[in-house]
Order: sequence, then C-alpha cells, then structure tokens
Amino acid sequence: MAEGQPRNADSALLISDEGGITDQLVICLQHIFAKYCTPGPERTSGTALLTPPTDAYFSEEGLQRWARETNGEPFSEETKEEVVESFDVNDDGNLTFRGFLQLYQLQTENDEAETWKDLVRESSTFETG
Repeated sequence: MAEGQPRNADSALLISDEGGITDQLVICLQHIFAKYCTPGPERTSGTALLTPPTDAYFSEEGLQRWARETNGEPFSEETKEEVVESFDVNDDGNLTFRGFLQLYQLQTENDEAETWKDLVRESSTFETG
C-alpha cells in the first residue's frame, strides 16, 4: 500500500497493520500455488483448500500456466528473469512458495486491486478445491 494512503476494510484483509500480508491471504495463496506447483499437493476429497508440499516450486510449465490463467498470457523471458532475480527460488532457479509470497507482498503493496483481481479469478477453486 502506498505510503500515506488510508487503510480501508479491504486493505486490512490483505495487508496487516505491521505491513506484511495477512494470514488469510497466505492461505489463499497456498491454495493458488498448490494448483500449479511441483510436486503437486496431496489431494483430499471434499472442499478442503490445497496446501503445497514443503519443497514445492513452480516448474517452467507451472509458472507459465499460472501466468496465463492469472494474466491472460505467459511471462516474457524478461519477466521470468525478473522473477528469478527478485524472489526466492530453489537451486534450479524455480520459484518457491516463499518467492510466490514475496511476489504477492510486492504486488499487494503497490497495487491491491491487482491482487483482488487475482483472488476473484481464483475464487471458484477456493470453493471446490
């Protein structure tokens, strides 16, 4: 959130008073990350939210699938390089869940509306798992 901007109820759902992303947002992001990560999550029946395995990461295919489904197009080579340089990746240069959280922390601080759009796009999967 930009400095000097007043907080509203929607902001409080994404960013805590301390400036970090909220536990509620982390839970949503776990579910989103788990849909595209390698290794995939253990599937449970019912409406449980997905949780990525501890060592999960986005393979090239998973990263591009997430980008397409979230942004309508895959990442350019330049954007992929920025992701690897800016956020936590494993030894093979694949985005980790920690890096995914860092990405959303930065996005949410700079453009909460974009984070809300991403969550709305994914909202049907929160209900069906």
